[in-house]
Amino acid sequence: MRYLALATDYDGTLAHDGHVSKSTVSSLTRLLMSGRKLILVTGRMLPELQTIFPDIGLCEAVVAENGAVVYWPAENRETILAEAPPDEFVAEMKRLEVAPFSVGKAIFATWRPHEVSVLEVIQRLGIEYHIIFNKDAVMVLPTKVTKATGLAHALQELEIDASQVVGIGDAENDHAFLDACGVSVAVANALPAVQARCDMVTSHTHGAGVAELIDRMLADDLRSLGSRQPRTLQQQRTIETP
Repeated sequence: MRYLALATDYDGTLAHDGHVSKSTVSSLTRLLMSGRKLILVTGRMLPELQTIFPDIGLCEAVVAENGAVVYWPAENRETILAEAPPDEFVAEMKRLEVAPFSVGKAIFATWRPHEVSVLEVIQRLGIEYHIIFNKDAVMVLPTKVTKATGLAHALQELEIDASQVVGIGDAENDHAFLDACGVSVAVANALPAVQARCDMVTSHTHGAGVAELIDRMLADDLRSLGSRQPRTLQQQRTIETP
Protein backbone atom coordinates (compact mmCIF):
# COMPACT_ATOMS: atom_id res chain seq x y z
CA MET A 1 0.00 0.00 0.00
CA ARG A 2 1.64 3.22 -1.21
CA TYR A 3 -0.78 5.76 0.20
CA LEU A 4 -1.31 5.41 3.93
CA ALA A 5 -3.41 8.49 4.66
CA LEU A 6 -5.98 10.85 3.20
CA ALA A 7 -5.66 14.52 4.17
CA THR A 8 -8.83 16.45 3.40
CA ASP A 9 -10.02 20.00 3.70
CA TYR A 10 -13.40 20.48 5.41
CA ASP A 11 -15.50 23.34 4.01
CA GLY A 12 -16.15 23.04 0.30
CA THR A 13 -14.47 19.64 0.17
CA LEU A 14 -15.56 17.09 2.75
CA ALA A 15 -18.50 19.26 3.81
CA HIS A 16 -21.21 21.08 1.87
CA ASP A 17 -22.75 24.09 3.61
CA GLY A 18 -20.80 23.15 6.73
CA HIS A 19 -22.07 19.58 7.08
CA VAL A 20 -20.85 16.13 6.04
CA SER A 21 -23.41 13.77 4.52
CA LYS A 22 -24.05 10.27 5.86
CA SER A 23 -22.91 8.74 2.59
CA THR A 24 -19.59 10.61 2.83
CA VAL A 25 -19.14 9.42 6.42
CA SER A 26 -19.70 5.86 5.19
CA SER A 27 -16.92 6.33 2.65
CA LEU A 28 -14.60 7.65 5.34
CA THR A 29 -15.35 4.57 7.42
CA ARG A 30 -14.44 2.32 4.48
CA LEU A 31 -11.16 4.19 4.14
CA LEU A 32 -10.34 3.48 7.79
CA MET A 33 -11.28 -0.19 7.43
CA SER A 34 -8.60 -0.46 4.73
CA GLY A 35 -5.97 0.43 7.33
CA ARG A 36 -5.46 3.96 6.07
CA LYS A 37 -5.68 7.05 8.27
CA LEU A 38 -7.82 10.16 7.91
CA ILE A 39 -6.41 13.63 8.61
CA LEU A 40 -8.65 16.69 8.53
CA VAL A 41 -6.94 19.93 7.49
CA THR A 42 -9.12 23.00 8.00
CA GLY A 43 -9.16 26.72 8.65
CA ARG A 44 -11.93 26.29 11.20
CA MET A 45 -11.43 26.61 14.92
CA LEU A 46 -11.68 23.37 16.86
CA PRO A 47 -14.73 24.14 19.08
CA GLU A 48 -16.98 25.01 16.13
CA LEU A 49 -15.69 22.03 14.16
CA GLN A 50 -16.54 19.67 17.01
CA THR A 51 -20.04 21.12 17.07
CA ILE A 52 -20.81 20.75 13.36
CA PHE A 53 -18.88 17.52 12.68
CA PRO A 54 -19.97 14.90 15.24
CA ASP A 55 -17.92 12.21 13.44
CA ILE A 56 -14.64 14.01 14.11
CA GLY A 57 -13.51 10.89 16.00
CA LEU A 58 -12.96 9.19 12.64
CA CYS A 59 -9.92 11.42 12.19
CA GLU A 60 -6.51 10.31 13.38
CA ALA A 61 -5.54 13.97 13.58
CA VAL A 62 -7.19 17.33 12.93
CA VAL A 63 -5.10 20.24 11.68
CA ALA A 64 -7.21 23.26 12.66
CA GLU A 65 -6.87 27.05 12.45
CA ASN A 66 -5.17 26.71 9.06
CA GLY A 67 -2.18 24.89 10.51
CA ALA A 68 -1.82 26.54 13.91
CA VAL A 69 -3.45 23.80 15.98
CA VAL A 70 -3.22 19.99 15.81
CA TYR A 71 -5.83 17.94 17.68
CA TRP A 72 -5.76 14.20 18.38
CA PRO A 73 -9.39 13.06 18.89
CA ALA A 74 -8.61 9.65 20.37
CA GLU A 75 -6.61 11.26 23.17
CA ASN A 76 -8.50 14.55 23.30
CA ARG A 77 -5.06 16.17 23.03
CA GLU A 78 -4.28 19.52 21.47
CA THR A 79 -0.99 21.02 20.34
CA ILE A 80 -0.81 24.77 19.65
CA LEU A 81 1.87 25.61 17.09
CA ALA A 82 1.67 29.41 17.07
CA GLU A 83 1.16 32.32 19.43
CA ALA A 84 -2.14 34.14 19.85
CA PRO A 85 -2.72 37.35 17.85
CA PRO A 86 -1.18 40.38 19.61
CA ASP A 87 -3.59 42.28 21.85
CA GLU A 88 -2.82 45.53 20.04
CA PHE A 89 -3.79 43.95 16.71
CA VAL A 90 -7.17 42.80 18.03
CA ALA A 91 -7.70 46.20 19.66
CA GLU A 92 -7.09 47.90 16.31
CA MET A 93 -9.60 45.60 14.61
CA LYS A 94 -12.21 46.67 17.14
CA ARG A 95 -11.32 50.34 16.76
CA LEU A 96 -11.68 50.08 12.98
CA GLU A 97 -15.01 48.32 13.44
CA VAL A 98 -13.95 45.21 11.57
CA ALA A 99 -16.91 42.88 12.05
CA PRO A 100 -17.67 40.11 12.35
CA PHE A 101 -14.40 38.57 13.48
CA SER A 102 -13.29 35.68 15.65
CA VAL A 103 -10.08 34.88 17.48
CA GLY A 104 -8.85 31.35 18.10
CA LYS A 105 -5.80 29.95 19.84
CA ALA A 106 -3.66 31.50 17.10
CA ILE A 107 -5.88 32.62 14.24
CA PHE A 108 -7.71 35.88 13.63
CA ALA A 109 -10.55 35.39 11.14
CA THR A 110 -12.87 37.80 9.38
CA TRP A 111 -14.37 38.29 5.91
CA ARG A 112 -13.82 40.29 2.74
CA PRO A 113 -13.44 43.23 2.22
CA HIS A 114 -11.74 43.67 5.60
CA GLU A 115 -8.40 42.41 4.24
CA VAL A 116 -7.56 46.04 3.39
CA SER A 117 -7.84 47.13 7.02
CA VAL A 118 -6.10 43.97 8.22
CA LEU A 119 -3.10 44.52 5.94
CA GLU A 120 -2.83 48.18 6.93
CA VAL A 121 -2.71 47.29 10.63
CA ILE A 122 -0.18 44.49 10.09
CA GLN A 123 2.10 46.93 8.29
CA ARG A 124 1.60 49.73 10.80
CA LEU A 125 2.28 47.52 13.82
CA GLY A 126 5.23 45.84 12.09
CA ILE A 127 4.15 42.32 13.06
CA GLU A 128 5.24 39.24 11.12
CA TYR A 129 1.80 38.04 10.06
CA HIS A 130 0.28 37.15 6.71
CA ILE A 131 -3.23 37.07 5.25
CA ILE A 132 -4.61 33.79 3.92
CA PHE A 133 -7.76 33.66 1.83
CA ASN A 134 -10.37 30.94 1.66
CA LYS A 135 -12.75 32.38 -0.93
CA ASP A 136 -14.50 35.16 1.04
CA ALA A 137 -12.90 34.23 4.37
CA VAL A 138 -9.87 36.22 5.53
CA MET A 139 -7.47 34.55 7.98
CA VAL A 140 -4.49 36.11 9.73
CA LEU A 141 -1.62 34.00 11.11
CA PRO A 142 2.13 34.20 11.73
CA THR A 143 3.92 34.10 8.38
CA LYS A 144 5.37 30.60 8.77
CA VAL A 145 2.05 28.98 9.65
CA THR A 146 0.12 27.25 6.85
CA LYS A 147 -1.91 24.10 6.42
CA ALA A 148 1.30 22.48 5.17
CA THR A 149 3.22 23.19 8.38
CA GLY A 150 0.37 21.87 10.52
CA LEU A 151 0.09 18.73 8.39
CA ALA A 152 3.86 18.20 8.60
CA HIS A 153 3.64 18.28 12.41
CA ALA A 154 0.87 15.67 12.40
CA LEU A 155 2.67 13.42 9.93
CA GLN A 156 5.88 13.54 11.94
CA GLU A 157 4.04 12.24 14.99
CA LEU A 158 2.27 9.61 12.91
CA GLU A 159 5.59 8.59 11.31
CA ILE A 160 4.09 8.87 7.84
CA ASP A 161 6.03 10.44 4.99
CA ALA A 162 4.24 13.18 3.03
CA SER A 163 4.82 11.15 -0.16
CA GLN A 164 2.46 8.52 1.29
CA VAL A 165 -0.39 11.01 1.70
CA VAL A 166 -3.17 11.89 -0.72
CA GLY A 167 -4.51 15.43 -0.24
CA ILE A 168 -7.81 16.86 -1.44
CA GLY A 169 -9.10 20.43 -1.28
CA ASP A 170 -10.93 23.24 -3.04
CA ALA A 171 -9.66 26.74 -2.20
CA GLU A 172 -6.68 29.12 -2.03
CA ASN A 173 -5.60 28.11 1.47
CA ASP A 174 -5.32 24.47 0.35
CA HIS A 175 -2.45 25.08 -2.09
CA ALA A 176 0.24 24.72 0.57
CA PHE A 177 -0.81 21.36 1.96
CA LEU A 178 -1.80 19.92 -1.41
CA ASP A 179 1.63 20.76 -2.78
CA ALA A 180 3.17 18.87 0.14
CA CYS A 181 1.28 15.62 -0.49
CA GLY A 182 2.33 12.69 -2.64
CA VAL A 183 -0.83 13.11 -4.73
CA SER A 184 -2.92 16.27 -4.86
CA VAL A 185 -6.61 16.17 -5.77
CA ALA A 186 -9.20 18.89 -6.33
CA VAL A 187 -12.94 18.35 -5.98
CA ALA A 188 -15.01 19.33 -9.03
CA ASN A 189 -16.18 22.53 -7.31
CA ALA A 190 -12.63 23.67 -6.52
CA LEU A 191 -11.36 27.02 -7.73
CA PRO A 192 -9.82 26.79 -11.23
CA ALA A 193 -6.40 27.74 -9.86
CA VAL A 194 -6.53 24.80 -7.45
CA GLN A 195 -7.65 22.38 -10.16
CA ALA A 196 -4.81 23.54 -12.41
CA ARG A 197 -2.16 22.59 -9.84
CA CYS A 198 -3.52 19.19 -8.87
CA ASP A 199 -2.76 15.72 -10.20
CA MET A 200 -6.44 14.79 -10.40
CA VAL A 201 -9.81 16.52 -10.44
CA THR A 202 -12.84 14.52 -9.30
CA SER A 203 -15.96 14.39 -11.41
CA HIS A 204 -18.15 15.00 -8.35
CA THR A 205 -18.32 17.96 -5.97
CA HIS A 206 -17.81 18.23 -2.20
CA GLY A 207 -18.16 15.01 -0.18
CA ALA A 208 -19.19 12.98 -3.23
CA GLY A 209 -15.84 13.94 -4.76
CA VAL A 210 -14.02 12.76 -1.63
CA ALA A 211 -15.97 9.49 -1.79
CA GLU A 212 -14.99 9.13 -5.45
CA LEU A 213 -11.33 9.55 -4.51
CA ILE A 214 -11.66 7.00 -1.70
CA ASP A 215 -13.18 4.49 -4.14
CA ARG A 216 -10.16 4.90 -6.39
CA MET A 217 -7.73 4.58 -3.48
CA LEU A 218 -9.40 1.35 -2.37
CA ALA A 219 -9.62 -0.01 -5.92
CA ASP A 220 -5.98 0.25 -6.93
CA ASP A 221 -4.12 2.51 -4.49
CA LEU A 222 -4.20 5.17 -7.28
CA ARG A 223 -1.95 3.10 -9.55
CA SER A 224 -4.18 4.25 -12.40
CA LEU A 225 -2.62 7.71 -12.01
CA GLY A 226 0.73 6.28 -13.06
CA SER A 227 4.09 6.58 -11.34
CA ARG A 228 4.51 9.65 -9.16
CA GLN A 229 7.70 11.63 -8.78
CA PRO A 230 8.57 13.50 -5.57
CA ARG A 231 6.55 16.72 -5.80
CA THR A 232 9.66 18.91 -5.49
CA LEU A 233 10.95 17.33 -8.72
CA GLN A 234 7.78 17.66 -10.73
CA GLN A 235 8.14 20.15 -13.55
CA GLN A 236 4.42 20.31 -14.18
CA ARG A 237 1.17 18.91 -12.85
CA THR A 238 -1.54 17.40 -14.98
CA ILE A 239 -5.28 17.45 -14.54
CA GLU A 240 -7.23 14.23 -14.86
CA THR A 241 -10.98 14.10 -15.00
CA PRO A 242 -12.12 10.50 -14.57
